[in-house]
Amino acid sequence: MELIKIEEDKEKAKSLVKLANLRYSKIDMYDLEKESSLLAEAYYEICKELITAILFCDGYKTLSHKDLIEYIKMHYGEFKEHETEILNTLRIKRNQLVYYGSELPPFYIKKNKMNIEKIITKLKKILNKKISK
Repeated sequence: MELIKIEEDKEKAKSLVKLANLRYSKIDMYDLEKESSLLAEAYYEICKELITAILFCDGYKTLSHKDLIEYIKMHYGEFKEHETEILNTLRIKRNQLVYYGSELPPFYIKKNKMNIEKIITKLKKILNKKISK
């Protein structure tokens, strides 16, 4: 895992949380049947922004999306194995969409939406504690 040690930066973390919340407020605008790939991308971006904000609070940054997930897995025991697997699969699906134009069937979101929402809630809870210190 390639982490870069930085000064804690709660202001950058707050900005990322604000962006993630804005993105999250638009989630219901997507048509699940027609835009499931874009919905998966939005969910991934929200999670990525929130995890990056956690790293900023902890005094780290990374250029690797894979390392973001690995960091959460290693340092935040409240995330179960299946949740970090969902994050990693979402990362892979997002990369396939962005770099190769792959389509994602609506079934994937239907199957995982509840777990993705729980992950987002956990990430926000962690950040609320860290930012308010």
